[in-house]
Amino acid sequence: MILVLIRHGNSEWNTSGRFTGWTDIPITKKGHVQAASAGELLTTTGINFDAVYTSVMQRTRQTADSLLAAANQPDIPRYTTWRLNERHYGQLQGKDKHEILSVWGEANFHLWWRGYFEPPPALAMDDPRHPRFDPLYATLPPELLPRSESLQDCQQRLLPWWNETAIPVLKAGHNLLAISHGNTIRSLVMHLDNLDADAVEQIEIPSGMPLVYRFDQSMAVIDKAWLK
Repeated sequence: MILVLIRHGNSEWNTSGRFTGWTDIPITKKGHVQAASAGELLTTTGINFDAVYTSVMQRTRQTADSLLAAANQPDIPRYTTWRLNERHYGQLQGKDKHEILSVWGEANFHLWWRGYFEPPPALAMDDPRHPRFDPLYATLPPELLPRSESLQDCQQRLLPWWNETAIPVLKAGHNLLAISHGNTIRSLVMHLDNLDADAVEQIEIPSGMPLVYRFDQSMAVIDKAWLK
C-alpha cells in the first residue's frame, strides 16, 4: 500500500516570499516543470496510482495536470477537498516576510511560520480575504471556515480526510497520490512519523519532490523515502 505526497509546484508568491495560505495563486512555468519532473521520476518507480487527491487550490490542480501527463497516467480518478488546503495564515496572507518582520517582529514571525501551537492574528469577519467571500467554499458550513490556523489547527482539519478517506482507500489495496501544500504535508508527516512539536519545526517539504510512504495491512509505516 503506497501513499505519495507532493507539494505543488512553484508559484509567483513562493518566488516573492509572500505568505499564500488560502489565496488561490497559480503555479509558474517553473512550477509546471517541477511537476512534470516529478511525474517522470514516478514513472521510474513503476508505481501506478488508483486515485489522486488535491486541495481545491488551482496550484495543486495545475500540478496534478502536469505531473499526470508526464507520468502517462492522465485518466486516474481525481478528487478535490478543502481539507488538503494550505494552512490559513490569517492577517499574514498576501504579506511578504519583510512586512511581517517589521510589524510583528522576529520572534512572532518564527513562531507563526514554523511553530505548531500558535496561530497568526486572525482575519476580521468583514475582511475580503475571509474564505466566506470565496465561491470555492460556498457549500461549506461557515463555522468550518478558518480566519487563521496554527499548524495544529491545520492538522486537526486534515486528519478527518486521512482517517475517513485515505486509510480506507489504502486498505483496499489502492495506491494514492496526494498533491497538497507545505504545511499540510508537514502536519501529516508529523502524524505518520509520530513527531513532537519541536521536531516538526525542522521538517522541510520541497516543491515537486515525491515523498513515498509504504504501509502494511495495519497501516504501520514500512518505509519512507524521498525520490530525487
